[in-house]
Amino acid sequence: MKAKKIIVSVTNDLYTDQRVRKVCEFLVENGFELTLVGRKLPNSHKMPELPYKIKRFPLWFKKGPLFYATYNLRLFWFLLFHKADVLLSNDLDTLLANHWARKFKSKCQLIYDSHEYYTETPELVNRPKVQRFWKKIERKCLPKVDAMYTVNESIAQLYRDEYNVDVKVVRNISDRKGFTLSKTRNELGLPEDKKVVIMQGAGINIQRGAEEMVQAIQKVNNAVLAIVGDGDVVPQLKEEVKQNNWSDKVLFFGKQPYDILLNYTALADVGVAMDKATNLNYKLALGNKIFDYIHCSTPLFVSDLPEIARIVNEYQIGVVCPSHNVDEIATLLNAMLEDENKLEQYKSNTLKAANDLTWENEQKVLSEIYLNE
Repeated sequence: MKAKKIIVSVTNDLYTDQRVRKVCEFLVENGFELTLVGRKLPNSHKMPELPYKIKRFPLWFKKGPLFYATYNLRLFWFLLFHKADVLLSNDLDTLLANHWARKFKSKCQLIYDSHEYYTETPELVNRPKVQRFWKKIERKCLPKVDAMYTVNESIAQLYRDEYNVDVKVVRNISDRKGFTLSKTRNELGLPEDKKVVIMQGAGINIQRGAEEMVQAIQKVNNAVLAIVGDGDVVPQLKEEVKQNNWSDKVLFFGKQPYDILLNYTALADVGVAMDKATNLNYKLALGNKIFDYIHCSTPLFVSDLPEIARIVNEYQIGVVCPSHNVDEIATLLNAMLEDENKLEQYKSNTLKAANDLTWENEQKVLSEIYLNE
């Protein structure tokens, strides 16, 4: 049987998108001939060798309306002139190009993977005109997709209620593919004589608690905050650390390849996820870093958001902080780090959580969608 062709599109530079990597590998393993399309930035890393084709568009515009317009136009023409049996659109910022391209492709399916509740992101909620623009695109395109899935049940239910469509759930659970603990703290630049609190990921952005964590760590005994990843708030944090001479308490490591990122995570004493409920998207977040922490047996320190707190409380794998008050964060972190027995219990409980929360289970949903099983 001839392999089905699928074109997968995103607006990022592909390098650190673990959800897309896992889905692409699932599709290739199940016989799809796959092309992954994204963007190329001046500082984009060279992509590793992969079992599928890669296309990255270099664009003049890096953000804003002109970026989204030019990217979708380039994507539309690419999709139009490349054969495909399935188009997979990741997030609303690729959906319009996929929607229009599918109109010119007979017997081509359009599948939509929503990584977040896009129209309620902080970049949009404070810009109502822009938000309305994206909402119009969503209303036009989303009801016409052939299948859709998203990252958790809360977000899925919102889409079901609004559009009366079937939305499945595929959570961002780590697969730890190829991961081995190959580095020491010393090799990674982490202190060996202090507790390490890690905040990791590609979305270290405003309103995700990083600002409070940088201040709170100053009041936590014998501990450092390791920020491994990047985001729009990181330059501001670096300046604050420099101005206050806090470089011995806050360490920045930038973006890392996934296997190295997991080495940092596995060597940390606590993993932090302190998103704020300032918008519906953050309130309902269940980022893949939660599962990275769990699969690396790293106890969690998280904000009181429903999807995240439910997992932490169910498995007893860490502390749910009720506020973003700097003093309260510091007090709870001090208590957590000083109680070695409790830390070991949390660590032990992550093993049960990791056995239950597996990418293999999530792949069963992907099989229903792509393989009609």
